[in-house]
Amino acid sequence: MRLLDLPPIWMAPMAGEAASAALVAAVSAGGGVGQLGAAYLAPARIGEIAADIRARTDRPFGINLFCPQPWLRDDDALDDYLARLAPWHGELGLPAPVRPERFEEDFEAQLAATVAARPAVISFAMGDPGVARVAALKAQGFSVLGTATQVAEGLLLQASGVDAVIAQGFEAGGHRGGFLGSPEGALIGTMALVPQLVDALDIPVIAAGGIADARGVAAAQALGASAVTVGTAFLLVDECPLSPAYRAALLAARDADSTLTRAFSGRAARGVANRVTRELDGVALPAFPQPNAASRPLRQAAAKVGNADFISLWAGQALPVNRTPGTAADLVAALARGWRT
Repeated sequence: MRLLDLPPIWMAPMAGEAASAALVAAVSAGGGVGQLGAAYLAPARIGEIAADIRARTDRPFGINLFCPQPWLRDDDALDDYLARLAPWHGELGLPAPVRPERFEEDFEAQLAATVAARPAVISFAMGDPGVARVAALKAQGFSVLGTATQVAEGLLLQASGVDAVIAQGFEAGGHRGGFLGSPEGALIGTMALVPQLVDALDIPVIAAGGIADARGVAAAQALGASAVTVGTAFLLVDECPLSPAYRAALLAARDADSTLTRAFSGRAARGVANRVTRELDGVALPAFPQPNAASRPLRQAAAKVGNADFISLWAGQALPVNRTPGTAADLVAALARGWRT
């Protein structure tokens, strides 16, 4: 399916708790484009979830991966990070934290599983997938997207042959998807980034960040976006299997509670501030993905016992704009009212 044949309302690919077949399928079945955030999934699990999505809907969906990140193992920095986690482990009755046996999944195996799953769209963040890889995927019939946080990244992605560029503004929840300059990429707002990418590129631009209702959709379209991706608002729909503590934190958060933090993963990500983000603010941390793997037991245990102090509460700056309860289809329809056809 060609990219321009897809609906203009997309769900941002969210990893972790939101990486759910039920949620992705509900968005696609409801008239949008659901996307599976597969960056942390084992290859076999990607195939299983994709099969579950397809069993629930015959509508197109996407799968997103993180491009491989260059990083050096730093056991001294990792041990210091583990020491900072230890008191919180104790509060939850967990054993002392230890160095993870594995820090990340094999990217090539993930990509092979994604290809085998046959989504309509394969998207990438945190890097340029490259000319050869993009060409190979397009030759197999996939629409291929890359993520840019600045014009220079968009131009590189266009040169690699992607079908469209996702313009990730500063407001977006979750991890930063940039790859030039700092590991976090540029910190440009969506309203400034989208028109600059639209003017610089010859391919469609999909707006991401700070879009939570029909007004945001209309604004993105007015700036030249060919589609929009919405993440945070979908975290609160009925089909999202969010832990009660995470959901309660999102419902209670105010505008000034949004923060950009490296505390949980070692790479800047936007979410609701909590005890971990505050107490690790400004602390030197080992590079991503080392903290991400090291903090996973704490985060998972905290979600089970309902302690939001130790959960990575990823959410964008527009969180307070739209916390209306309902189904994924309800939200897709509400967002679509802002799109002029």
